[in-house]
Amino acid sequence: MSWLGGPLTAFDLETTGTDVETDRIVTAAVVRIETDGSVSRERTWLLDPGVAIPEQASAIHGISTEHARAHGAPAAPAVEEIARAVAEGLRQGTPLVVMNARYDLSLLDRECLRHGVESVSERLGGAPRPVIDPLVIDKHVDKYRKGKRALYALCDHYGVPLDDAHDARADAVAAARVVRSLAVRHRPVGLMPPADLHDLQVRAAAEQSVSLQAYLRRTTDPAAVVEPAWPLIPRGR
Repeated sequence: MSWLGGPLTAFDLETTGTDVETDRIVTAAVVRIETDGSVSRERTWLLDPGVAIPEQASAIHGISTEHARAHGAPAAPAVEEIARAVAEGLRQGTPLVVMNARYDLSLLDRECLRHGVESVSERLGGAPRPVIDPLVIDKHVDKYRKGKRALYALCDHYGVPLDDAHDARADAVAAARVVRSLAVRHRPVGLMPPADLHDLQVRAAAEQSVSLQAYLRRTTDPAAVVEPAWPLIPRGR
């Protein structure tokens, strides 16, 4: 059964940086998107990550250390709520849309480990699935297109408004609308059962990582390694 005619859950994080092993969640959103693109249910969080938010990160998402400490929820209970909300949608069989899923889901996994919270995988009895990542799918169906593949670029390419980039809720909603638009334009993607689409992305993400590894070997450090696992980077890597 195709996923295109049903609801989606969209998930997004804004964080202190780009390292899934050491960086922390600052804001999060879990949003249910109906078939017509409307938002029927949403939860958002502002966390006190327990560490200083670097100026470079604040410049992107607009949350300062001072604001997070004054208004953010304690990290541990908030991480537990986020993991529970992500797992609930998947447990109900609703596909989870995450832009650059490997990053957001892995960072959430490490936050669960850090705070002694049951992870999404532990709640589900296995890695999150089905996940739909517009970044992985777009690279797969249109691999030779020039230009950037950031969310704002995908929104522009697929005709999706993005009025408040780097706001977790806005980015989550935009990612869900991008995959719907992508699936209409590339119809075979929209016709695939969610489990088959998930498995396709596992293979596609591995191929894309292998290509990046080859590029890195040619241009930078020959020892550089790109983790091919998807949608989670295994712990201890």
